[in-house]
Amino acid sequence: MSWKANILAGALTTALGLVSGCSATGVQSLRTAKHVVGPVTETGALQDVPYRVDIPQNWNGELVMLLHGYEPKGVPRATPWPQNEAAPQFLAKGYAVAASAYASQGWSVADAVPDNEHLRAYFAGKYGAPSRTYLVGFSLGGYVALASLEKFGARYSGALSLCGVNVPATTAFNEAVVTSLVAFDYWFPDALGLAPGGLADPASPPMVDPEVLEAALQKNETAAEALSRRLEVVRPALAGALMLNYLVLREMQTRAGGFPVDNRATVYAGFGDDVAFNRGARRYAGDAMAMRYLAEQSNLTGRISKPVVIQSNNDDPTVPKRFNSIYPALVTAAGDANDLAVLPSTGEGHCGFSPEQTSAAFTALTDWIEKGRRPATQ
Repeated sequence: MSWKANILAGALTTALGLVSGCSATGVQSLRTAKHVVGPVTETGALQDVPYRVDIPQNWNGELVMLLHGYEPKGVPRATPWPQNEAAPQFLAKGYAVAASAYASQGWSVADAVPDNEHLRAYFAGKYGAPSRTYLVGFSLGGYVALASLEKFGARYSGALSLCGVNVPATTAFNEAVVTSLVAFDYWFPDALGLAPGGLADPASPPMVDPEVLEAALQKNETAAEALSRRLEVVRPALAGALMLNYLVLREMQTRAGGFPVDNRATVYAGFGDDVAFNRGARRYAGDAMAMRYLAEQSNLTGRISKPVVIQSNNDDPTVPKRFNSIYPALVTAAGDANDLAVLPSTGEGHCGFSPEQTSAAFTALTDWIEKGRRPATQ
């Protein structure tokens, strides 16, 4: 799987800001949501953050804040900000859609949460306050949707996280990102081409070639299969998943100013001969500032207070199956279990939803909020 498959979903922005380079069509009213006559397409920038707003011909007066997934740092951005591929599904139902590019690429949660809220406030100020506002996020956008609801719950009616990274950032980096790379480095030494300081060394490569990783895996299929089982990544997708984890880690090191994980006391399990693995796995002392950044920047708590629907994919190489129970446990511990519905997994791969599946998940959320029909859960 290419990392490009992870650049899904739409997004949004924080308190009223300046708009530059806007274009809008079809606006006949700017204050009362129900009286805006579409279609409207508006693109521009709020405090230099690109965004897009779409309002359909027969707008129902409600708004979807669409949050996109992980965007690798340095990937060229289209100008103006394009319509998210999921947007037509909501527009066809009569919802307006607003989506932000976020101020930065990579693990951009610290920017995406305020950027999303900024755009919501801008939309309400220009087009009128929607009767309901929903958060919908894919992949990392699912994380942003949950974090936004936790922080600004009074301003939203509910949230939908699809193929979301629905775990605290510390868990995602400890258990998924670093564990996978430490394990690969243990069984396939030198394959990552690391500098002497290993994963924490700034001189290590900024990214790795998945074809090189695949070639290394093929030299020891026994180890490759063991790694595949432990990481819950199907063997054909393993090299791509490792490449993405490496890319995410390197970007976070730059963003946080150091190595964000300390695994010196970690006791690894599930790698076959765990005694040998724990003895031979490389250990890293985390940078205190970087670990604090990871723990404090819009980390998930489980305190939601509004309806939340979550749905994952089967055989997702980016968000492993073992993560599916983590956010529900946080929500239960916070006393908000009645506000969470976890739908049965569907589709294959990462964000492998059909338009019909995405639409059905969103309908499950809106029916719950509007008609009191709590979704059937897994």
